[in-house]
Amino acid sequence: MKISLHSLHYRVQKRNFFFRWVASTAPIMRTFMTAPVNQMASTSDEPLKKEPNYKTIEIYRWSPDKPTEKPALQKYQIDLNNCGPMVLDALIKIKNEQDSTLTFRRSCREGICGSCAMNIEGGNTLACISKIDKDTSKSLKIYPLPHMNIVKDLVPDLTHFYKQYKSIEPYLKQREGPKDGRENLQTIEDRKKLDGLYECILCACCSTSCPSYWWNQEEYLGPAVLMQAYRWMIDSRDQFGPQRREKLQNKMSLYRCHTIMNCSKTCPKGLQPGAAIAKIKYMMAAE
Repeated sequence: MKISLHSLHYRVQKRNFFFRWVASTAPIMRTFMTAPVNQMASTSDEPLKKEPNYKTIEIYRWSPDKPTEKPALQKYQIDLNNCGPMVLDALIKIKNEQDSTLTFRRSCREGICGSCAMNIEGGNTLACISKIDKDTSKSLKIYPLPHMNIVKDLVPDLTHFYKQYKSIEPYLKQREGPKDGRENLQTIEDRKKLDGLYECILCACCSTSCPSYWWNQEEYLGPAVLMQAYRWMIDSRDQFGPQRREKLQNKMSLYRCHTIMNCSKTCPKGLQPGAAIAKIKYMMAAE
């Protein structure tokens, strides 16, 4: 009995020692947990602000409301630190914040629709995939697609361009459909022939970069339309290839192409309209 009482007394003393140790260290622990840290930002601190980085943008302006006034370049300044990286971002920022009368086309902002085609720094491209040059010592010049009638500012009239596209009948033509009445089957090899052709978004960058199209666009179909004509000529499901080529048998529709190759150089999708035109010529020569 004495041993058990002694053991109990020892345990009580040990427990009391532990509690006294905890009580003595509690203020220190509270200090560790609640002491202010100098490195942490205070809620009253203002966020760091970058110095403005202004870029001058010169934009072609013309309005049909003032037909007697000549077109002119109008200058705007944007802060590159407060603007998206693409030319289209700058145009939208200018329209929203500086000049709501600025007119241009845009839609997808991903290089798919072709709406924002324009001449940027001397080359035809899409504003949504064209990066702004960060060199603020040089201004950025933006024009509409060249050698086209202008609706307003950066908006060209593409009516004639789409009429030419319609003229090639850009759809599948067959005398007889599949015998089983189901879908038109195509081999993997035949389908692969269409790669590099069907991706065309009809932005007109290639056609409006072609000198032959500048001077003969009333009759010459131009790179974009001819590449689409070739796309249907080589489609294994189409049955009107010879008739499609027959429509091009004149001196203007096709043969105004002199392989200058501006079309292939400027295509924002990396396609080769010049090569497609050359293949049409080869097919027609072989018939």
